[in-house]
Amino acid sequence: MTNGVGPRPYTGRVAKLVARYVCSECGTASPRWLGRCPGCAAFGTLVEERAAGSDVSAAVPREPVAIAEVDAAEAERIPTGVSELDRVLGGGLVPGSLVLLGGEPGVGKSTLLLTALGAIARSGRRALLVTGEESTAQVSLRARRLGGAGEVRIVAETELDAVCATLEAERPDVCVVDSVQTLHAAGLGSAPGSVAQVREAAGRLLRTAKELGVTVVLVGHVTKDGAVAGPRVLEHLVDCVLQFEGDRYHEHRVLRATKNRFGSTNELGVFEMRSTGLVGVPDPSELFGRTRPGEVGAAVACALEGTRPLLLEVQALVAPTDLAMPRRVGTGVDPKRLAMIVAVLGRHARVPLGSADVFVNVAGGVRIDEPGADLPVALAIASAARGVPVLERAAAFGEIGLTGRLRAASQAERRLDECAKLGIERVLAPAGTTSREAPRVLAAETLAEAVRLGLAAAAAAEVVAA
Repeated sequence: MTNGVGPRPYTGRVAKLVARYVCSECGTASPRWLGRCPGCAAFGTLVEERAAGSDVSAAVPREPVAIAEVDAAEAERIPTGVSELDRVLGGGLVPGSLVLLGGEPGVGKSTLLLTALGAIARSGRRALLVTGEESTAQVSLRARRLGGAGEVRIVAETELDAVCATLEAERPDVCVVDSVQTLHAAGLGSAPGSVAQVREAAGRLLRTAKELGVTVVLVGHVTKDGAVAGPRVLEHLVDCVLQFEGDRYHEHRVLRATKNRFGSTNELGVFEMRSTGLVGVPDPSELFGRTRPGEVGAAVACALEGTRPLLLEVQALVAPTDLAMPRRVGTGVDPKRLAMIVAVLGRHARVPLGSADVFVNVAGGVRIDEPGADLPVALAIASAARGVPVLERAAAFGEIGLTGRLRAASQAERRLDECAKLGIERVLAPAGTTSREAPRVLAAETLAEAVRLGLAAAAAAEVVAA
């Protein structure tokens, strides 16, 4: 007791923290400032975040129900009118979902979504665009250039409360917020784009989307590493995370999903930037799988992105180096995977690369993630090292093991069908792949055998000897 006053009785109310420090990289919170984040070990990333000092009442318990009693009827998806975007989403937008689209500045995020909103509005649904980076006049000029987006309703607003109130009043079917980093909540003392503001905006829009059944698409900036700017909790809040990749100085763009609660994350969408906007490429194999006959250091890979087989040109350059540590540089391939392929080529296929720089590039700016592309990468490197072209009108797929043995790739029949459709005559594949007349399958047990079969000079020498 102090001054004759006893302790206050417990009222079931807990005071909320007024000030804390949050990491701008991972979102880890700390009650005091630290030079190094305890979550991601980054230095100098903790920034002060001020929250409202109101109390939080005790929560009211909810009555749980059995999972079998939940109505799991799938809602009808909303087609966007852009076939490549629908493919990546899994068939269209799910009502009441929250989608995050990230990409570098100038890659075409706003153009793609404005085209989709125009198609949604023409189908009879209500489409709303909330712009925080551009004025309504600037968006109108782009819409006139693209054509077909005149029925989309637009509002220029950055105040989070006003945006949520507009959604409740308008009740659109689809709303695009461009971008989430421009929204500002008056109750927070931090600047727009900070960790606290981005997290609050995403949380409020998520609740609004679920309560009203409005599909909300957030446009997000990316960091220099290519990740969506803001805390990682932002990606955990949303239902779908789309990544728009590509160089704004080139005409082709690739859209892929890194998270999708309502579909696959392995699908790939390819777009071409034209004067009239982004246009989907329905057959990217014709675009990316072209090689010139007799070209050294080029091979055709038959990769699989989700359910979609793609023919891609893999280019390689092997050059002598004066460096103590030769370089292994890959564009469109995993650098660690590339280093492994180079090591296996030198150890098991007798392709000396220890004193040479190796550069590998996937044409068109496409990235290959699956291990089935190991064999064509190895063939391109071997071709560049020996100065011998790969077999003409041939493709390859297969995974390479550390022992030099080839492992079968998934869905070989689908890959072979794609090769047959584009006129590929021969396919280098691991042993055990189903044989067929067109294209002819050249099966190999090891990488050394595949290199021997795949290089044109070696194959010609065998025919003459026979």
